[in-house]
Amino acid sequence: MALKQVSSNKCFEGFQKVFEHDSAELKCKMKFGIYLPPKAETGKCPVLYWLSGLTCTEQNFITKAGFHQAAAEHGLIVVAPDTSPRGCNIEGEDESWDFGTGAGFYVDATEEPWKTNYRMYSYIRDELPKLINANFPTDPERMSVFGHSMGGHGALILALKNPGKYKSVSAFAPICNPIQCQWGKKALGGYLGSDVSKWEAYDATQLVKSYPDSHLDILIDQGKDDQFLSAGQLLPDNFIAACTERKIPVVFRLQQAS
Repeated sequence: MALKQVSSNKCFEGFQKVFEHDSAELKCKMKFGIYLPPKAETGKCPVLYWLSGLTCTEQNFITKAGFHQAAAEHGLIVVAPDTSPRGCNIEGEDESWDFGTGAGFYVDATEEPWKTNYRMYSYIRDELPKLINANFPTDPERMSVFGHSMGGHGALILALKNPGKYKSVSAFAPICNPIQCQWGKKALGGYLGSDVSKWEAYDATQLVKSYPDSHLDILIDQGKDDQFLSAGQLLPDNFIAACTERKIPVVFRLQQAS
């Protein structure tokens, strides 16, 4: 699959690059950022996949997170994909900030008119890693996933739906129980239809109840003054309770501010 380099910037002796490609899964052009640490010039490196939140593109993590120095020191390749298909000419795709463009919710849509393009779950799980492993010096056996808000939700469900695929999963202020919050109800209802049982397949709190074993490192970082926490959009307590019941270890760090 052909990659087109959009940009390349030297950063902490490595390179922060952005590429564009034609996605077979999403049937549109997609961009992703990739940081190649200095160690990537001489050998294979483990890969971290970062999933951003609502309204974001591949640029948000690159420009705001300040991760490059740590990635360079630890020899980590960090991949930051976009959050949804773009420019698919679907009626209504740009009408709201929490559904459609910039809001793929990391699910495979089953409803018209979304099901042809909005397949972010399969894109992140299958197509993107194959593309990365084929073109960059990765160690496919050392792969982890992390994300923020909607992307935290994406990271959690990818790890829980694919036991053994990821070495660890970390989430910053994740949407932990989308079938119980307004963001989730809007997105899952729109992409998957009205059958709530289908929503449960993309809900971390539901998925952890049937996770087959406890061999997964889960970390959640949450700001205590986060407006979306107090608004009931994130619901980490529900997820932690489900993990506790199943004796699945989860580290929950409540940070000052948001």
